[in-house]
Amino acid sequence: MTTSIPLVDLRAQFDEIAEEVRTGMADVLSATAFIGGPQVARFESEYAAFVGVRHCVGVGNGTDALEMAFRAVGVGPGTEVVVPANTFIATAEAVVRAGGTPVFVDVRQDTLLLDPERLEDALTPRTRAVAPVSLFGQVAEIERIEEVIGARPIAVVEDAAQSQGAERLGRRSGAFGRVAATSFYPGKNLGAAGDAGAVTTDDDDIARAVRLMGAHGSERKYDHETFGFNSRLDTLQAVVLSAKLSRLKDWNARRGEAAARYDELLTGIPEVRTPVTADGNAHVWHLYVVRVPDRDRVLEALHAAGVGAGIHYPVPVHLTGAFAGFGVGPGTHPVAEAAADEILSLPLHPHLTPAQQERVVDVLSTALR
Repeated sequence: MTTSIPLVDLRAQFDEIAEEVRTGMADVLSATAFIGGPQVARFESEYAAFVGVRHCVGVGNGTDALEMAFRAVGVGPGTEVVVPANTFIATAEAVVRAGGTPVFVDVRQDTLLLDPERLEDALTPRTRAVAPVSLFGQVAEIERIEEVIGARPIAVVEDAAQSQGAERLGRRSGAFGRVAATSFYPGKNLGAAGDAGAVTTDDDDIARAVRLMGAHGSERKYDHETFGFNSRLDTLQAVVLSAKLSRLKDWNARRGEAAARYDELLTGIPEVRTPVTADGNAHVWHLYVVRVPDRDRVLEALHAAGVGAGIHYPVPVHLTGAFAGFGVGPGTHPVAEAAADEILSLPLHPHLTPAQQERVVDVLSTALR
């Protein structure tokens, strides 16, 4: 397959920051400050300010960030974490890595985000955390989730891997709950040039626990206070992230313009169900996810025409082979299961042109006929 319109254009992004990154990397190489260099502290401070929290702890990747956030709020053997059935597997995988058990909850029909109305039945005396996922670029209804939790000792851990810059009721993603985790995988709205992630929080104890955890439990060399492992933000990745962070607001605005253009172009094609932005949300459009009939055939036609569409995600987490032993079978989460057969992610990134979008919609319309 030759893709003439990519799902995401990382080359165009890098071209915009290339000179700044080369200069920054040259400084790192010259100083040989490869681990924990000043560029890491700089980015952590910048991103904490961007999110609106006191602490940002850079880590190796988004899955580590989730696991460390879960561990920091007490997830371990004998505990449960509620996660949405519609998410990338890392959300549930990180629960298992921390020693806990994921409990899946179905999602809302309109936004495909965790449905607060289904949450109460999933809570038990073993529930240690709820992990709403701010998916596709918009924040889950976290204030409603907190209302359902009430006074119970259950932490909210936001999975903010797809929502850098998104807002709900004026508050930015990554600032919700007791702690949040994000991923800087290259294709994210704020992406590194490799793997990277971060934990954000206003809680001093959580921030310290995560930082210790990512450095073998050590604040001072060879003084290991607690169990940990190696998960730190690479200095070279911090250079890339700082360069991109300064452009994120503009890039997110361009994504929004592209999403609005898709909305307009897709008007009048009844087979296409366009995405919904929840009231109170400022969406940053990590993905533009439509729903169509006969999705697999449509996807094949798009690929054949050089349109790099994708599926996020073709199998709900509870139906993957990895979670087959958790006793959650087909029919348990019908909204997520039905959506998995229909969802289709159209190309969307800050450098997408109107002409490319017109081509995408033309091919899609032809495929649906």
